[in-house]
Amino acid sequence: MSTAILTGPPVAGSPLTEDLRALGFDVTVADGPGRLAAELAAAPAGARVAVVDPRFTGHRHALRLALTDPRFPVGAVPGALTATGAARAELASAAREPAAAAAGNGTGFPAAPTPDALATALEDAGIDVHRPELGVLVAAVPADDSARTRAREATEAVDDEAVRLRGAVKSRDGFFTTFCISPYSRYLARWCARRGLTPNQVTTASLLVALIAAACAATGTRPGFVAAGVLLIASFVLDCTDGQLARYSLQYSTLGAWLDATFDRAKEYAYYAGLALGAARGGDDVWALALGAMVLQSCRHIVDFSFNEANHDATANTSPTAALSDRLDSVGWTVWVRRMIVLPIGERWALIAVLTAVTTPRIVFLVLLVGCALAACYTTAGRLLRSLTRRARRTDRAAQALADLADSGPLAEAVARVAPKRLPSFAAPAVALLGTAAVVATAWLTPRGTWWPVLAAAVYAVTSGVAVAAPLKGALDWLVPPLLRAAEYVTILALAARSGLHGAVPAAFGLVAAVAYHHYDTVYRIRGGTGAPPRALVRATGGHEGRVLVVTVLAALLADRTTFTWALAALAGLLALTVLTESIRFWVSAGAPAVHDETGEPT
Repeated sequence: MSTAILTGPPVAGSPLTEDLRALGFDVTVADGPGRLAAELAAAPAGARVAVVDPRFTGHRHALRLALTDPRFPVGAVPGALTATGAARAELASAAREPAAAAAGNGTGFPAAPTPDALATALEDAGIDVHRPELGVLVAAVPADDSARTRAREATEAVDDEAVRLRGAVKSRDGFFTTFCISPYSRYLARWCARRGLTPNQVTTASLLVALIAAACAATGTRPGFVAAGVLLIASFVLDCTDGQLARYSLQYSTLGAWLDATFDRAKEYAYYAGLALGAARGGDDVWALALGAMVLQSCRHIVDFSFNEANHDATANTSPTAALSDRLDSVGWTVWVRRMIVLPIGERWALIAVLTAVTTPRIVFLVLLVGCALAACYTTAGRLLRSLTRRARRTDRAAQALADLADSGPLAEAVARVAPKRLPSFAAPAVALLGTAAVVATAWLTPRGTWWPVLAAAVYAVTSGVAVAAPLKGALDWLVPPLLRAAEYVTILALAARSGLHGAVPAAFGLVAAVAYHHYDTVYRIRGGTGAPPRALVRATGGHEGRVLVVTVLAALLADRTTFTWALAALAGLLALTVLTESIRFWVSAGAPAVHDETGEPT
């Protein structure tokens, strides 16, 4: 159990002790010289400890934000400080320093180190102390009765629970989510918190509802399609609720990070498969459209991730385009229009749900493909303009992130070792585009069963290696990973669709889903600061160029044979087993980061 140590006896009439116990702390009092260090040493090993000034006056939620957020080993607000893990040793050392006790606690007892002095000492020791944004919340250490009365009046003037509910919702989200879901899902989150439900349980419920929706769509009947649309919206409500519950109760975890990072894509792509199965029951084969929608959506995401990783820590990172965007943000209605244009997850799922209920799967996919293509053109054009007009200097960390996102296997690595390390500006994306165009065009345009795609795949492996030979620090080098993703996914789609074999495209759908999971897993590990998956895993899965070569060889050898379908299915199963095993091992390990998307960027 966590321990909260008061640096003196509580002030009469103060709810501080009750608040700390409500937050899960066992409360003790350090009531003499040297007692704080002794109490810190006596606290259970490995548990979180907090040091709180007994004069603290303020909201319980202010204490919750500072003292219970598991994402931060050290947190503080005026009058309260918490530490866990390795930071506890530094806190104990600071508590023993005579200088830390220079300020008395105002209670008549001998001076003890104040939480504010300890927080300063930790920062001086190079430890990052998280100080949450309190907004209208009160956290104060009044020096006398008059100041205490004013602080209590300020506390009573603000509804702690209302602030907590507002804080459960992302500050930046899509129009549909902000105005149609969050106004009531936040109350559902509170309902779940009061009944002891965890965000992981709500996330799992959201997945199950989405899978039931996919099963309803797979029936191919109108009642099934209507039920599927309703359940898809219900799944999205739960999807919003799990994050709001995590923020409401500050329940962040490594397992939750993994679930949150992967289940959105799993739900959406499973629903695509359900729609394709339902259409097939009615005699309409839309598997190629379903796979095309998954390819387009995955490539959109890698464009987002790649651009953000290339620029988030760049220096001199300004441009006229970015300045124009900031000016447009000051005009309220343009913000919502621009957020809707990119077809974020809320708008996208609402569109899919409505169209599923009233039209056919083919119309659903055609509208989805057109909408996502327009959104992709809009966002990519804006990012190209920003990249060409800004004079940013990109860091080694950003270059490494782009190299990891490239997912280069042994063949590309071998080429990169002997390729030129100094290339002209824009050479990396140009070479990647050349290889992508060659392999995709050959897969689509040459007769099935020929070896031309294999030759193009070999050329693609060479161009891929050349593209990543030098550090990816150029203005447009963030385009390299998306181009490589498009090459792999579209080549698999083209070869399966043009084979004309029964079940080939569904098998290709499974293969792309397995590979896309690996790429999403890479993204969220990088965003969590732990780096990409082990190189051994990347090499074992062949890298993007190795998989393209394998699929083209299979298409040439097994043309006009149903064994091509089985080969794709077997490859999908093998890849899924390999990447899932390593991914689950990582995300449930103690070293995995609690990665939760707090940016509010719609996906």
